[in-house]
Amino acid sequence: QGQLVESGGALVQPGGSLRLSCGVSGILFRAYIMAWYRQAPGKQRELVATVDSSGSAYYVNFVKGRFAISRDNAKNTVYLEMNSLKPEDTAVYYCNAPNLMLHWGQGTQVTVSS
Repeated sequence: QGQLVESGGALVQPGGSLRLSCGVSGILFRAYIMAWYRQAPGKQRELVATVDSSGSAYYVNFVKGRFAISRDNAKNTVYLEMNSLKPEDTAVYYCNAPNLMLHWGQGTQVTVSS
């Protein structure tokens, strides 16, 4: 079974930047669409962005122009570059393969606060 390990979360001030990483094992990584999700306190988990095997990306409206998803198929890793962070971006961020829906990793906490 696949395993997901997210990292890179931190406390950051509004307007700041972070880069999240997700290491993936146990699947043929390059064959699958990968995605980042997030879950804010008291809210359901929601999709943030996806990237296909060729690197083509999709973003939900609330992160367009601020976040960038990418992947390194040689390293079995997917990234999320987050810029112009807002307090409403505060959440635990997770990655997964939408077509497989692996067991969720522990996520990485992003807190945007002054």
